[in-house]
Amino acid sequence: MFGLKLKQLRLDKQMSLSDLSRRSGLSISYINEIEKGKKYPKSDKIVALANAMGEEYDSLVSLKLSKRLEPISALLDSNIIGELPLELFGIDPATLLEMLSDAPVKISAFIGTLIEISRNYNVSTEQFYFSALRTYQEMHDNYFEDIELEAERFLSGRGIGPDRVCDEAYLADLLTTGYGYQIETIDERKYPDLAEVRSLAVIRPNRKRLLVNGQLSGVQRTFVYGREIGYDYLKLKKRLYTTDLAYAESFEHLLNNYKASYFASAIIIKRAPLAERLAAFFAQPVFRPELLLDMMEHFNTTPESFCYRVSNVLPRYFGINQLYFLRFTNFAGQDRFDLTKEMHISRKHNPHAIRDEHYCRRWVALTIFRDLNARSEAGSRREVICKSQITRYVDTSDEYFVITFAKPLSHDRHLNVSVSMGIFINEEARKQIMFLNDPAIRHREVNDTCERCPLFDCKERVAAPIVLQRRNKAERLQRAVNRVMRETDKP
Repeated sequence: MFGLKLKQLRLDKQMSLSDLSRRSGLSISYINEIEKGKKYPKSDKIVALANAMGEEYDSLVSLKLSKRLEPISALLDSNIIGELPLELFGIDPATLLEMLSDAPVKISAFIGTLIEISRNYNVSTEQFYFSALRTYQEMHDNYFEDIELEAERFLSGRGIGPDRVCDEAYLADLLTTGYGYQIETIDERKYPDLAEVRSLAVIRPNRKRLLVNGQLSGVQRTFVYGREIGYDYLKLKKRLYTTDLAYAESFEHLLNNYKASYFASAIIIKRAPLAERLAAFFAQPVFRPELLLDMMEHFNTTPESFCYRVSNVLPRYFGINQLYFLRFTNFAGQDRFDLTKEMHISRKHNPHAIRDEHYCRRWVALTIFRDLNARSEAGSRREVICKSQITRYVDTSDEYFVITFAKPLSHDRHLNVSVSMGIFINEEARKQIMFLNDPAIRHREVNDTCERCPLFDCKERVAAPIVLQRRNKAERLQRAVNRVMRETDKP
């Protein structure tokens, strides 16, 4: 902040680096390094700088910045810059400070705008960390070879071949006998506030306890055990003790939780056997959802974990790297749908989260809830259902092949969840997926939200196209202005 303040004072006084160097007796290169935050001067040098600019010593060293630089000050005072490992995103922290010092007023205005947006939308530090993590995943196509190799090294070291699935009993025994954990069920009577928590790890030097929610299914417990092994095997010290609380002390806590979760997926759903089964599935002349359901049952996993693992494998093994993942929740019988998780690979795709608007009711991610409720009322035994759809966006003509799974949440039978994976239909997708021309797959024109949609005859519409109407009004106004301009330019 001293460097930023020094540079802004110098510019305000219309002094060049040469002017300040001549008046203070300090070299241009030394002053430049101070302004870029690379050096902090000793007291005698600060006295020389203060005298050269006609400022008081105390005023110059004060941490208080001008109003124009307050947003940058707030950013530097926050733990975001210190906690976020910028090198993961290819950013040198020194380079970032240099950018701040090069145009502090303009960047301060930009940062101020971001802060104002975050306040308006109630964006917390934790939400910022989650967004940063999602960006980190998307930058790497959600595939991390180093963790894959660690998982395979773990499996090989225990003699677990490609045909063996790490089930709940094996991982629980490994946690207790191999890693010294004590596995317990959460006592909801003693700790009622932990009733919605899936698991809680209590790690002490002489004791390790893993408290697990008694409402979890065997499949969910398997993943919890695998993630806990991932923390230990990968030697991840900074960690989340429960992922059910949207709280993280630092970005590293969140990143390490992701690494441990990735490791769990990699040992439960091995990449090579999964790729082999996916290849057989894609080679089918027609879409066969039962093959996907059988895969999930074979690998002993949930729809969400399965889709996430498939998103790891598709870019690497099939060259399909333009896809998205969405998770919606819906209370049975209600017409409200909450988007609770999303991820985009290679670019930002449709659909995506849009605040305070009504998502298109033609998406299979939403229509599948009706099918789930109907099957439940009919007494169907199979809890998970799978549907597909080819969606074409009316605004862009982009097409996606969408696979959606839906099931009731185990801890709340009235709350349903759907997870969807959308594959952008391009040449590579058509080359790999043989059943894209299956006439049984439903095709639908869709849009992001009702508020943005020009399909006025849509029977599923639940809101007026107010965003589209505002945009059209602005375009008509612009055309009228352009017409007046052209008429004025005529001789």
